[in-house]
Amino acid sequence: MPKPLTVDPFDFTDDAIAEDVRRLNAEILEKMEPLPDQWSFPPEFVRERRRQGLGPFPLAPQSARAETLAIDGPAGPLNLRLFVPDAPVGVYFHVHGGGWVLGGADEHDPRLQRIADNAGYAVVGVDYRLAPEHPYPAAPDDCEAAALWLVENGASRFGTAHMAIGGESAGAHLSVVTLLRLRDRHRLSPLAGAVLTSGCYDLALTPSAANWGEEMLILNTRDIRKFVECFLAGGGSVRDPDISPLHADLTGLPPALFAVGTRDPLLDDTLFMSARWAAAGNRAELSVTPGGCHVFENFDGPATEKSLARVDRFLIDLAEGAAD
Repeated sequence: MPKPLTVDPFDFTDDAIAEDVRRLNAEILEKMEPLPDQWSFPPEFVRERRRQGLGPFPLAPQSARAETLAIDGPAGPLNLRLFVPDAPVGVYFHVHGGGWVLGGADEHDPRLQRIADNAGYAVVGVDYRLAPEHPYPAAPDDCEAAALWLVENGASRFGTAHMAIGGESAGAHLSVVTLLRLRDRHRLSPLAGAVLTSGCYDLALTPSAANWGEEMLILNTRDIRKFVECFLAGGGSVRDPDISPLHADLTGLPPALFAVGTRDPLLDDTLFMSARWAAAGNRAELSVTPGGCHVFENFDGPATEKSLARVDRFLIDLAEGAAD
């Protein structure tokens, strides 16, 4: 039987917020509030500035241990970024965030290397096409193609058929869409678990996203609307489950670890989706960090270490369960 989903009301109070989390939030606001409006520049300009290390926060260092592999994608070669330990116990398919507009598979190397080192998984990140140049359904199509490649080739390439999926923000959204497409389009349920961090699951905007306002703690309401606008530049309904998976039939999906901070505009997305996940009969675990901002795990600190350690444990437990 699925374990009950539990929420501690104290986690949502001001008294629950640790001092290091308060300091981090204050530092983020201090850096972001004076910045020019990113939406006054073309997305490719913002991407290039980030690549040059000229964004508000430094880029994560790239790992010399990463490998790049090109596979056939829906619109040409699709690059995968690999971290492969000796004798992997499983394969973790990672989908990066960035509002479907920014980011890349090589911007998360420390986190992905950690999963390879701590949990023993081969980690495969996907460089899906970005909006608005490549709007919906380009990103979901690429993630679906990469997942199907793993289903067909994962066991022979990595020595294990045990697989999980996960991502942050838009990457969590695309992870759920990928699970649904595998189930509905291909009658496949090959993924044993999901790690879903600060996801956006209702592109019509949940109350916490719609009511957040202008405060620039990583992102605000206008940012979310702009990201959705870019993602749907080619059209699409925010009520379509392939676009807003909160509206999907969630039966038959794997165990999932949902992680979010209480100072995240997308808080309700995680609370609603984790509850619907459990109500559909799936195992759902919820990791709530008091005061945590949107994907606070991108910043070093005790709260980040605690959250990432829970991810490690979740993936290790999945692999051990598969081996029994």
